[in-house]
Amino acid sequence: GGRSPALPRQPGMAEPEAAGDAGGGPTPAQGGAELAAVIGATVPTGFEQTAAEEVREKLGSASRISRDRGKIYFEVPARSLPQVHRLRSVDNLFVVVQEFKDYQFKENKEDALKDLEDLVKKLPWTDPLKVWELNNSLKKKKTKRKKHNLQSPASREKLNGGGEERGADQNNTNDQEDCAQNPVAVEPTGGQDTEKPQGVTSRNGVEEEEDNEQSDVKVEVQASSESGTKAGDSQTGEGEAKLLRFRVTCNRAGDKHSFSSNEAARDFGGAVQEHFQWKADMTNFDVEVLLNIHNNEVVVGIALTEESLHRRNITHFGPTTLRSTLAYGMLRLCDPQPTDIIVDPMCGTGAIPIEGAAEWPYCYHIAGDNSPQAVKRAANNICSLLRKNESKDSSTALGIPLDIIQWDICNLPLRTGSVDVVVTDMPFGKRIGSKKKNWDLYPACLMEMGRICTPGTGRAVLLTQDKKCFAKALSRVGHIWRRAQTVWVNVGGLHAAVYLLRRTWERAEERRSFW
Repeated sequence: GGRSPALPRQPGMAEPEAAGDAGGGPTPAQGGAELAAVIGATVPTGFEQTAAEEVREKLGSASRISRDRGKIYFEVPARSLPQVHRLRSVDNLFVVVQEFKDYQFKENKEDALKDLEDLVKKLPWTDPLKVWELNNSLKKKKTKRKKHNLQSPASREKLNGGGEERGADQNNTNDQEDCAQNPVAVEPTGGQDTEKPQGVTSRNGVEEEEDNEQSDVKVEVQASSESGTKAGDSQTGEGEAKLLRFRVTCNRAGDKHSFSSNEAARDFGGAVQEHFQWKADMTNFDVEVLLNIHNNEVVVGIALTEESLHRRNITHFGPTTLRSTLAYGMLRLCDPQPTDIIVDPMCGTGAIPIEGAAEWPYCYHIAGDNSPQAVKRAANNICSLLRKNESKDSSTALGIPLDIIQWDICNLPLRTGSVDVVVTDMPFGKRIGSKKKNWDLYPACLMEMGRICTPGTGRAVLLTQDKKCFAKALSRVGHIWRRAQTVWVNVGGLHAAVYLLRRTWERAEERRSFW
């Protein structure tokens, strides 16, 4: 849950941000006043606080952490949009049109939906649409530069933002209570944030989300043509020549609603179409209107990212590529200091060390894996990053302090006590390896990590889904590692935990040499 941080003002800043506390959007721009935006950002569940700290550090804005996990809100002047897009801890961004802290839904379904339709005419769309336009002009500049990077798989994956890290073996298409009884195309849930627990038990009995009332359906509205285009009455002063295409995406969570997210998206979308005279189009849209309903909290927004920012560094995906936003959150937990040596002994495609080298260039990042394919993919990702760096400005382009090695996780070729930080995504047993193997692997890994880490100051941040096995392994190495913090996260619909461990002063066993 989020406290609204009453943080000290930073010098040289304008009046305090009332980050939409009144439940409205930003204050409208009075004559010549600067355009402001309340930005909503989806972040990996469990790392809301991390994201808020990053926003404070890089933008100077205070954030509110939503009661709906995995989201934060902050206000910025619209001119800061480029910096907002450079945040490392956020997956998707949207501009808030309006927020209702305590929206009263009518009991009766028809009435509740009618209220949502009526809402469209009352919402303060003008400034958020200006922010959306500004955001588009920034995006256009960017795509001109990006043309040469063609091998990116992102285009294939555009709509299933983040699906890459659910191995194909478990595509988690939940049977929602409300699939498509209307002319509506429904995608598998979680198109927006795979990180969000898909808390409806699907046929194969995936575990229930803690508040078992999640019903997120990605919905596109195909508004029927009867709604009659009255071209004259509603160009809303934008004077746009180009007919805009739009879709509505509704995420609903809570068990008190009489309607489904499909129905909400359909009716709200019909009203949006009538109000703006836009054309509904689910795949080829210009504007994505978001309707987020979480119990009695309703937030209407306009999307500012088409595909999640979390794929920014990776071009060669493996079966379990970790989202860079989650990698960033994990790295931040271990508070890297300049000249720290940071090791990822099971690096897979290299998401963690690549994120680390990009954000903490004054540390030395060493990545390794026992799988030759993984090492090859990681090396390819590093090469893409180097190329990207060179194309910027060769005179100032720094090298990337990152090495990749194939090794055996239980016998690392590193000197005892020579490493400051270990950060890794432990094998899950779901996608790679098996739980059986984890029982032997985990204690051996923790011992070896303990050996290479500096006693007293060394720390490890480890992500795992096999929590039982991890706890057991940790109890066996309690003399060298103590647990300092646990963050519960969701990875592609699987419940997982990130543990921050601190190295005790205890000397680790030296590895005996065998000759």
